[in-house]
Amino acid sequence: MKKLQLIAANDTFRALQLLIEVWENKTALFITPPEINGLMPEVHGLPDQVGDDLALIVESSGSTGAPKRIEISISALKHSIEASAQRLGGHGQWLLALPINFIAGVNVLLRSIAADTQPVMLNSRVPFSADGFLRAASLMTGDKRFTSLVPLQLERLVESLSDAYSLALLRRFDAILVGGQSLNQTTKQLFLDKGVKIIESYGMTETCGGCVYDGAPLSGVEISLDAGRIAISGPVLANGLGQKFVTSDLGSFSDGTLTVLGRSDRVIISGGLKVSLDRVEAKALDIPGLQEVSAVALDSEYGESVGLVYVGEDLSDFSSLRELGVAAMPAKTMRVNSMPLLPSGKPDLIEIKKLIAG
Repeated sequence: MKKLQLIAANDTFRALQLLIEVWENKTALFITPPEINGLMPEVHGLPDQVGDDLALIVESSGSTGAPKRIEISISALKHSIEASAQRLGGHGQWLLALPINFIAGVNVLLRSIAADTQPVMLNSRVPFSADGFLRAASLMTGDKRFTSLVPLQLERLVESLSDAYSLALLRRFDAILVGGQSLNQTTKQLFLDKGVKIIESYGMTETCGGCVYDGAPLSGVEISLDAGRIAISGPVLANGLGQKFVTSDLGSFSDGTLTVLGRSDRVIISGGLKVSLDRVEAKALDIPGLQEVSAVALDSEYGESVGLVYVGEDLSDFSSLRELGVAAMPAKTMRVNSMPLLPSGKPDLIEIKKLIAG
């Protein structure tokens, strides 16, 4: 048995020190949400001691419901990090731009430890901005440079592509991993066309974060479909999941490459027709003038209908969504100045539904 230690997410330097002990299998760690006015948030139900194989207890983002606490072993973490480094062409220096109480953020610190490099850390007390990110990127000195972002953060870097200095900083990254939710393929292509190395990452807390890069699983990871849902097996699985973890995500294969179609619990039935809210979001992001979008299910006389909350120009024409079927046309739309977000940076779908349902 070993001690389970707690640290607040905004104490990143102390967290980094404790994660070195986690990496050496001397302790286990739970990273709480950030301190507020110097006070640690209350957490309940955590043990004082854990098994020798346990490294982290991490909460899922809770984007569609209550967060779950996932127990991750040191062997799963190390396999994930080494397999990622193998795919990326080696270890390197990382820029931390995500909260460390979620798996993507804590992975940045663990990858830095594995690489024996000093991470550059954004100030977690202020909202993400392109200027702040690029200033941090200018401080990096590693021969190989990496960062991990969510799609919304990448969207906020789009304007930087038109500035020569900013573009040079973005091109200096050997890889920018983007995951956590569906990535706008038009945005991805904009960066790729400018020579910025974007890699689309797929995974979740239960798989130590991203375990599929650009549709191809990392070494040791196996991907299959189980009644249309993506199933993952291999040494990256969290404790208690057995040999195979069947996700809530729908997928398909083309020439051996995985495409994530959206969450199975984000498919609604409207007038007897099925429509994926994730596909609606992806299609809507192609509409000029629309910067961010979240689709939610609304109750209607047809069973359910699409509600669309968006950031961008005041739009009235969403007819292009009809290409997905008549059920994809939104019954109600709402323009907002900023999208409600979870601490993880993902859209807060529960709050968004309350907002548009009124």
